[in-house]
Amino acid sequence: MTPILELRNIDYSYHTLDGETKALSNISFTLTRGEFVSVVGPSGCGKSTLLSLIDGLMQPESGEMLLNGRPLTENSERIGYMLQHDHLFEWRSIWRNVLLGAEISGRLTPETKRHAKAMLEQYGLKQFARSRPSELSGGMRQRAALIRTLLMEPELLLLDEPFSALDYQTRLTVSDDIGQIIRRSGKTALLVTHDLSEAVSLADRVIILTRRPARIARIIPVTFDLGDDTPLARRNAPEFKTYFNEIWKELNRDEPKETRTAAPN
Repeated sequence: MTPILELRNIDYSYHTLDGETKALSNISFTLTRGEFVSVVGPSGCGKSTLLSLIDGLMQPESGEMLLNGRPLTENSERIGYMLQHDHLFEWRSIWRNVLLGAEISGRLTPETKRHAKAMLEQYGLKQFARSRPSELSGGMRQRAALIRTLLMEPELLLLDEPFSALDYQTRLTVSDDIGQIIRRSGKTALLVTHDLSEAVSLADRVIILTRRPARIARIIPVTFDLGDDTPLARRNAPEFKTYFNEIWKELNRDEPKETRTAAPN
């Protein structure tokens, strides 16, 4: 089966008047259809840069990116991108925010509107369709942003720390909620996060990057023996701590001893 996404030996550097800063080095991995993969690594190692390259916002210096076996050289409507903030417009209702992508792309049809209404009802936002973003909680706003993204029917979802602006309790609930929505939709997702617990609770595999210039240190498959395999259920499973500690140790492998801290219990 052809991977939905394939990266082959991707390199990228930032160039300024002061010189060159190598951000990514020899990055290679694949995503299969319906897979949820998390990317973790030290702060500033280039995780968000990686998503920007895949989304076509920047071009790699070398290497090749393939989407469904075809070269990915520019922004594609088959890729949806969720950022750290929901970017809902206050002067538009939730209904009109959800339809924004379809409007801009010229794909606003009666069928699209029916689909949007169905998703608002399915994800508990139907009664807030005429509300302004400021009238919704942070979690509800993120759900609206996800509906806006899914309405474009992307084959691949890029998630750049989409829960980081939420308080801890809300973050747990919303990551569980959105994780399950993505699973049920059958979408392929690539999540960048600093939160190792989030990475383990959501992913089928976790890609661990080194310090800059980022290379792939390890790719860890994540499986849980659960009848109800949800992000919140995973956090209470016995395998959870094992995966967390394994990733923690890999991230701290090259750190000087005096700067290391113990993994949280």
